[in-house]
Amino acid sequence: MARLNVGLIGLGRLGRVYARDLAGRIPETRLVAVADPAGNVAKEVAEEFEAARSYTDPLALIDDPGVDAIVIVTPTHIHREQVIAAAASKKPTFCEKPPALSLDEVAAMKTAIEDSGMFFQMGFMRRFDAGYAAAKKQIEAGRIGMPLVFKATSRDPFRPSLEYANPKSSGGMLIDMGIHDFDLARWFMGNVRAVAAIGATIAYPELETVGDIDNAIASLTFTSGKLGVVDLTRSGIYGYDISTEILGLEGTIRIGYLRETPIMVMTKANGVSHDTVPYFMERFRDAYTNQLQNFAQNVLQQRPTPITIDDGMEALRVGVAATRARESGETVTVSDIR
Repeated sequence: MARLNVGLIGLGRLGRVYARDLAGRIPETRLVAVADPAGNVAKEVAEEFEAARSYTDPLALIDDPGVDAIVIVTPTHIHREQVIAAAASKKPTFCEKPPALSLDEVAAMKTAIEDSGMFFQMGFMRRFDAGYAAAKKQIEAGRIGMPLVFKATSRDPFRPSLEYANPKSSGGMLIDMGIHDFDLARWFMGNVRAVAAIGATIAYPELETVGDIDNAIASLTFTSGKLGVVDLTRSGIYGYDISTEILGLEGTIRIGYLRETPIMVMTKANGVSHDTVPYFMERFRDAYTNQLQNFAQNVLQQRPTPITIDDGMEALRVGVAATRARESGETVTVSDIR
């Protein structure tokens, strides 16, 4: 089997998961190089997963002649620089969501990608989750008739660090957290025409010190006239709760689960109980692996990318519109976000 020599940039919590997958869980890939500004981290990960080379400078990894393809899992605010550098090398590149913090940055990335003719794939792993993938096929097959209403809930069990939550590095809750649901909304229902949103810092007052919120609700109107709602919270203390419902003219599809282990305990004293999904690593473990494998297969088999920079841009556009709608208290037309 042909294998793709991959260089991985960014070795934080998710980056280490990707290192594991690229090195040992995906038969089409070989992890040959890693990069992270923390040199000791890069060396440790390279040794752990038997990558031949480690770098503190991501640009050095991109220039490495032994690297055939690049996977970027760095903080959002530096995606632009690294994607443009990868485009200059014309090496196939995978980049985690969101593509960047502003549409101007994404536009620059899009120009570089198109000018180079490189293969580029955005990372929206929920599309590769078994439940979401099955729902997409059922809807396309007409199982529930015409989709009418999209409803999505994303609940984190605790807040992120203040450093991470800072909108200057993450984009803020509606962009960083909501972009998954906005991408799914477009995937299932088509483009969004307008957004109204409310949000507040009501569970973790300390988030106000960096300008972020912990709960939000966004109402979507699609260009087709159909409707949607996305609710986000960082205070789902009982577990990691991700669910989506698509109401159709002839039926409804619900996606998601809360119980992690297939066991329920039923007693007179304590009633009925079960555990819950701990966090995103557990809930989307296979989806993360599936999307990287899909990336490798697309490159090796010269298939078109299923998630383009335009998908990243449009999901970000909805997130920016939702953020402005929350701040202004007015409905924002998505096409006005430039």
